[in-house]
Amino acid sequence: MIITKQKPVEDIARMVEKHKNLFLVGCGQCSSQCQTGGEWEVEELGRILEESGHKTVGSTVVYAPCHELDVKRHFRKHKEQLARADAVLVLSCGAGVQSAVEATDLPVYPTNDSLFLGNSQRHMHFEEKCSTCGECVLEYTGGICPVTRCPKGLLNGPCGGTNHGACEVDSDKPCVWTQIYKRLESLDELDKFREIQPPKNYNAIKRPGLVRPE
Repeated sequence: MIITKQKPVEDIARMVEKHKNLFLVGCGQCSSQCQTGGEWEVEELGRILEESGHKTVGSTVVYAPCHELDVKRHFRKHKEQLARADAVLVLSCGAGVQSAVEATDLPVYPTNDSLFLGNSQRHMHFEEKCSTCGECVLEYTGGICPVTRCPKGLLNGPCGGTNHGACEVDSDKPCVWTQIYKRLESLDELDKFREIQPPKNYNAIKRPGLVRPE
């Protein structure tokens, strides 16, 4: 899931200071779990902005606002409310904001900052474990990603600074290469640990990413 945090309300108000009538779009997946874009957050942000002179003419929570067709469907459903709006505020990651751009000619503004692709461990506890680097190495590392979880991004580790299983960069965190070693040992696959991996191919992921069926 995409981890987001809400921008300061003052910054959001500044974005829309010249727009009185607002339509708000929430996210039923990632941002809801981050408490930055669910039904409650949409209602609360609308209330705060109305106190500063704006008017919420309508709102919707799209289950997955990164799905452009679904956003367009919601916008068609709320076309009368959108016709009264001066701008759209999207409480999601940047992907959802850009889906809204594809669905309307109105100005579209983000209320959140997108932080990282994260694993949800429990309520409001998120950890980045994948960098979407385009060339996965998990088959060699027991399913634990050193590209993301090693501060140095080492493909062959551990480094010389690891200290009794702790990370040199952050002593409060375990050395991920120690974790990889123990994992491979438990799987009886330490031969993979001894293989020297070539330098990372950072051209494997091109920006912007694009996948289309042939």
